[in-house]
Amino acid sequence: MRIIAGEYRGRVLKTTSAPGYRPATSKVRQAVFSMLESRGVYWPESRILDLFAGSGSLAFEALSRGAEQTWFVEMNKTAAKLITENAEKIGIPSHRYRVIADDMFKVISRRAVEPFDVIFIDPPYGKNFLTPALKAVLKNGWLAEGGILCAEVEAKLPLPPEADHPDLELIANKAYGQTRILLWTTGESE
Repeated sequence: MRIIAGEYRGRVLKTTSAPGYRPATSKVRQAVFSMLESRGVYWPESRILDLFAGSGSLAFEALSRGAEQTWFVEMNKTAAKLITENAEKIGIPSHRYRVIADDMFKVISRRAVEPFDVIFIDPPYGKNFLTPALKAVLKNGWLAEGGILCAEVEAKLPLPPEADHPDLELIANKAYGQTRILLWTTGESE
């Protein structure tokens, strides 16, 4: 898999395989970043949180486009190690990223010290993790005001009740083959 744009464009990301592990295709990544940028995401001033990071392809794209800082949260130790190896091989300065090899729910059950501008949630298909992840992100202050939450889920998944959450506004709902991209925002920042 290759990074598709920015400073690290063309760099190869090593990946692994595991149940529920499916790196975002280049078509989906391109669509996600087009949607985010058209909604005003300015990467050099953005902090990124990648939950269920897997290969980290979405967060690596954000780093390549200039994201200030990115946290990768991945429970699979092999995948987390590959994220670190890929970041080192690419030459990303260590102050711009953090890899957390732990259960995503354990991490976001704590109060955020500083919220993130963009949060990627890419749960394994068929596990019903989106709703509890949305609830924990909102309850514990992980998403900045005016931030965007981006979920990559199976195309046929019904919208969770959180799609109508009073603190979230659904701003995109697009299917790409077997994948659906959902974007929410918390509203305008002052």
